[in-house]
Amino acid sequence: MADESLFDFLHMEIVAHVYKEQQSSKGEMDNKDRAVCISVLEGMGFRVGQGLIERLTRDSPSFKDELDIMKFICKDFWTKVFRRQVDNLRTNHQGTYVLQDNKFVLLTQMSSGKQYLDQAPKYLAFSCGVVRGALSNLGLESVVTAEVSAMPSCKFQVVIQKL
Repeated sequence: MADESLFDFLHMEIVAHVYKEQQSSKGEMDNKDRAVCISVLEGMGFRVGQGLIERLTRDSPSFKDELDIMKFICKDFWTKVFRRQVDNLRTNHQGTYVLQDNKFVLLTQMSSGKQYLDQAPKYLAFSCGVVRGALSNLGLESVVTAEVSAMPSCKFQVVIQKL
């Protein structure tokens, strides 16, 4: 229980620090500054995701296909990282996957109303990077985005880049 709270607080502080650093160098933040912050957080998550998936798959057999990898991400990986499985996985069988988490752990600390909806993207950038980094180490280059329409529910869209 303590390590869960520790990660939640550490994540909030990292987000606050990245935004504070960007703001202190310029004063007021514009959309470009926010995009830089999102990019920094996503990059941090990418490196964390690469390391985590390496540890989690060390003793696992290889995956047979893309869908098999996504199922692993939704069950085993998501459980280790976010302490619960994804509620729903959908695909169009053309490289696009939607992962639905109805109680996303990094948003549950925020109000469940629409009051903080505009703040959600900055708290999801790290998580998008974690997923993208994990997939990258498994051989799938992807673009991962997150969308929140009602807190703390979140949809992650994963688009696999065909080489």
